[in-house]
Amino acid sequence: MELLVRVQRANGSRPAGCGVALALEYWPLCDTWGIVVQAVAGVGLVICVVLMLALLLWSACASRRRTSVLAALLLFLLATAGIFALPYSFLIALSPQTCPVRVFAFGVLFSVAFGALLARGLSLLGVALARGWREVGVTAALALVQVIIATEWLLVVLVQDKRTCQFSQPEFAMLQIYVMVLLATALMTALRFLWYTCVTYSYRDSGQMHRQNKVQAALLVLTLLLSVCVWLVWITLLTYGNRAMGRSPLWDDPVISVALAANGWVLLLGHGFTQVRFMCKHNARTKDPPLDFTGWTSPRTSPAAPPDLNTGTDNEGFQTDTDTDPDARRGNLRSDEHTSHSCFFVLNVSLI
Repeated sequence: MELLVRVQRANGSRPAGCGVALALEYWPLCDTWGIVVQAVAGVGLVICVVLMLALLLWSACASRRRTSVLAALLLFLLATAGIFALPYSFLIALSPQTCPVRVFAFGVLFSVAFGALLARGLSLLGVALARGWREVGVTAALALVQVIIATEWLLVVLVQDKRTCQFSQPEFAMLQIYVMVLLATALMTALRFLWYTCVTYSYRDSGQMHRQNKVQAALLVLTLLLSVCVWLVWITLLTYGNRAMGRSPLWDDPVISVALAANGWVLLLGHGFTQVRFMCKHNARTKDPPLDFTGWTSPRTSPAAPPDLNTGTDNEGFQTDTDTDPDARRGNLRSDEHTSHSCFFVLNVSLI
């Protein structure tokens, strides 16, 4: 960008939209590509802010079981909003003010976004470490590593070596190695969850829940694959392509600015919007009215008690008045014995 400023100063090629009093380092803001990047990133930033405000208002009436998922989604949207705001630091020429922002914010914001996707994939796989509020904790812990890396680099360069904040393009790419590891790990986790939803089926989940898990897995894989493509393109151009085409360093900052805006929209459309939609559908299902069984049973009448099998009152023909008197029962038994003996005697006499 410094070379671009020198060339424009030598040729006097001020962009048409720039005022006379505007400093040279701000000229890309009013150039054609700069205006397009600002518009695309600005729209994404506004949408992220609107979604976060809507989720904060909705959290007042949300169930406590969904509060942790809501907090993880808010953290992801906050990182995405920061990614949409970051191209402005690359549209302005590199300076002692913009250099720390580029070094620190770039890696930290992407580590939060990719860490949130990794934690979400682990949560969908059922890993206990990333369930509930632990999902937010895993995201914060993964991002903290990149915070330490960027802070250590700034302390070594600015405090220990007492140099101005400058870096080469390969050095900037090397500062993002941990972010690339997070991206690759999140992609493998998402592929594992997609394979799990395709080859297995749990009878504990309904068919609608199983289809929703498959859609979430596919969208997560698609989001991470597109992010991998964006990162491969901008790193290749930054470290090799621009120099091979003779466009370095004129195209270095524009390449990163376009990559930031493109990756921001990939994250917003692939995960932000879809997660908000899934949460709204889940909230609508929990508010469905319960089933009404009024036509089957009456709530005012209790079911009849089963008959007592010990009483033997179903067939009254076998019930006698003497069933309740023990003496009468013994008398009946003696009379029955006398009758049987008499019948036997008569039978013998008839045979003789």
